[in-house]
Amino acid sequence: MKYYITLSAFLLSFCSAAATTYVPAVTDSSLPTPQQVLGFQVGEWHARHDQIQRYFEQLAAASGRAQLEVIGYTHEQRPLLQMIISSEQNLQRLDQIRQQHIAAARRGEELSSDAPVIIWLGYSVHGNEPSGANAAVLLAQYLAAADNDEVRNWLNNAVILLQPTLNPDGHDRFALWANMHKGASPVADPQHREHNEPWPNGRPNHYWFDLNRDWLLLQHPESRARIAQYQQWLPNVVGDYHEMGTNSSYFFQPGIPSRNYPLTPKRNFELTSALAKYHAAALDQAGQLYYTEESFDDFYIGKGSTYPDIQGSVGILFEQASSRGHLQDSINGPLSFSATIQNQLTTSLSTIRGAVEKRRELLSYQQEFYKSALQQAKNSKVKGYILTESADQTRLAALLDVLQRHHVEVYQLSRDWQDDNEKYPAFNSYYVPLQQPQYRLIKAMFSTEKNFPDNTFYDVSAWTLPHAYNISFDTVNREPAQSGLTETWQSRPAEPAMLPTGAYAYAFSWQDQQAPLLLHALLTEKLVVRSAMANFTALSGNGEVSLPAGTMVIAAGLQQQTDWFDRLQRIQQRFSLPVYAINSGLTPQGSDLGSNNFAVVNLPKVLLMAGPGINSTEAGEVWYNLERLAGVSPSMAEPQQLKQLDLTRYSHIVLPDGNYNNWRDSEVGLLKQWLDNGGVLWGHKRGAAWLAQTGLLKADVWQGAEMSSLIPGNDLSYKDKELLAGKQRIAGAIYQAELDLSHPLTFGLTRTTLPVFKNSTFLLQPSGFPFVNVALYSAAPQLAGYTAPEYVPRISQSAVLLAHNVGKGRVIAMSDNPVFRGYFYGSSRLLVNALYLGSSFSTAIN
Repeated sequence: MKYYITLSAFLLSFCSAAATTYVPAVTDSSLPTPQQVLGFQVGEWHARHDQIQRYFEQLAAASGRAQLEVIGYTHEQRPLLQMIISSEQNLQRLDQIRQQHIAAARRGEELSSDAPVIIWLGYSVHGNEPSGANAAVLLAQYLAAADNDEVRNWLNNAVILLQPTLNPDGHDRFALWANMHKGASPVADPQHREHNEPWPNGRPNHYWFDLNRDWLLLQHPESRARIAQYQQWLPNVVGDYHEMGTNSSYFFQPGIPSRNYPLTPKRNFELTSALAKYHAAALDQAGQLYYTEESFDDFYIGKGSTYPDIQGSVGILFEQASSRGHLQDSINGPLSFSATIQNQLTTSLSTIRGAVEKRRELLSYQQEFYKSALQQAKNSKVKGYILTESADQTRLAALLDVLQRHHVEVYQLSRDWQDDNEKYPAFNSYYVPLQQPQYRLIKAMFSTEKNFPDNTFYDVSAWTLPHAYNISFDTVNREPAQSGLTETWQSRPAEPAMLPTGAYAYAFSWQDQQAPLLLHALLTEKLVVRSAMANFTALSGNGEVSLPAGTMVIAAGLQQQTDWFDRLQRIQQRFSLPVYAINSGLTPQGSDLGSNNFAVVNLPKVLLMAGPGINSTEAGEVWYNLERLAGVSPSMAEPQQLKQLDLTRYSHIVLPDGNYNNWRDSEVGLLKQWLDNGGVLWGHKRGAAWLAQTGLLKADVWQGAEMSSLIPGNDLSYKDKELLAGKQRIAGAIYQAELDLSHPLTFGLTRTTLPVFKNSTFLLQPSGFPFVNVALYSAAPQLAGYTAPEYVPRISQSAVLLAHNVGKGRVIAMSDNPVFRGYFYGSSRLLVNALYLGSSFSTAIN
């Protein structure tokens, strides 16, 4: 016991010696301090999310200035927190303030002279950028406890929404790593293990997604919870707190002026610059280095600092040089974790100070933003967009759900409508009018722009939502009659009907996005299923029913389980898909049900390569989409483990984008043997390139260097270096593929064209062998986003998807990522088909 007390005293003295005094400090407060609740001073350790939560709970319970809400949960079931801080008087009428604020902004109602400004401060959306989350603890304490005229003025004139950890799962992954490597004395060596996280690191969420790219796409619960609050509150200012490289200083917007999104009003950038003076003054007083206008941009509207700009808020990106641990050497000297926290606290306070002083201007700007949006919509030749999809209501509903979460009004056509020569069927067509408050956001969501004043992009240059969901859409220059429109769209899943007993077989179409999930559930329950290799017509109790290629058939005569029908009935009730009872194996058209043109379908057992050397984001996107869209939870293994794995356990192996050059002849031999025995091997991007390099894929490629050579850099001056680099890369654009709809890998898709996303210059050359080219780029492939004109002809000569036999197995290669950021539902079907139909085609190469 004596040893324990002595050691504790030593550690306490060490901590006290390393103590940091943050500015401003709270003195003489009865409220709990972070140190009292956490057990350490902020910055001594990396606070976990549960520790931050505990402090926020105790602070809110003790303070009349703060209310704490749990607004959602992460994939790992950590609560997403939002603390609302304002004066006690404001908190007592909080919902009234919110409703009046929304009414004034979006409906133009009169705003009272004392209306508070709404300030949103969000921290650490990237989990390994923890200075913001830890600064949020100090900020909450200061705002709740400080007793001075400035803070009282802030709280009387502002409602502050504070979200301390936007990515709790990633935050805790990093906090545990940094804390487990902390020594008695901090080690500043950049090569120290503490400063070098293992794959996939703490930046992404549970599924390895970058949540700062998901504000628009809303594929994850963290984003949906965040946007629900954003749309409820419509803040005037949004602070988005990040970290960057250790050898940097501190950045705050404005960013590079030529790279702002065109639909963002000029007044937004003027207000950003006005608020920047407050940050500069605060950092000047602290003697801290900083810069503006030289990095980052405000183009992609799916980021935390840009999403607000397209909706009447002023979004501001803050980037602090990262200590990536507790202390690290940098070109500017030793950088401590506490110093990074201090800077984030400083600019959090300067944001509040500036927003309160500019309160009237910010409120007026937001009102004018929506007023001018409605006027621009009124003056626009384009009146709106029509979305149409008949075969896949689930995929359409997924897009409509995203629009609804962004408060975009969508109306169903209740009767057929025609615009010029285009006919739009009732109930399968939806109208998105531009004459609504979200005019600018809608224009951005549907944009197909290809030319920009500045062609250098920090992120993607295209994100067209209908293209991502493979939903047909048209601009219309007149509006459908109001009498032909239903109320704003709401998701109403169809109630599945009970199946009649005693049928010869049961069948469901492969076209709906739910079909793979239904199939997986059936296969898991050991039902025997066959897939139609061509269209056919069957006899049902209600007459003939036409069923497309890919249709899944459960024939009674093949079932091995005595209670198979009960299992089918139980599973079918979980899905809103029609299942047809077929009365005879003799079909009026197409193959009879006993034909070999109904291929065997097996439950896939998938190995996904995931680990060092693999693009963690793209591996995570595959993992997430296999689970969500195919029902398959893959096994995951690191590439260096391949020789130790029993590959006979797997029917499929997926190679996402990554570096496979450490695999030698022995690994190639293992995969070749596994293919010879019937495996299905999928690779995309660098995974596809490696397959071609080893000869497992019989195809040639065009690599990045060959593409870059199409844009020569000679005769350029040094100042053109960045311009050339921007032209030579494909930052992210959408292209059109032409499909062979008779190929099983395209079953379920109904149009001969398919939008695909491309963010690399890697290209597959078309095969000279017949039946290998499943998808080729169109002759005019560019749908949206920037591409150097020199690249377009080469892209138009390239292949998107190739597939052929290797022994009894199949190799399938795609030039692009089919599941980009989780929202490319259209092209994701190619990967899903590879799981369930990958063995159903045969293309031998001699």
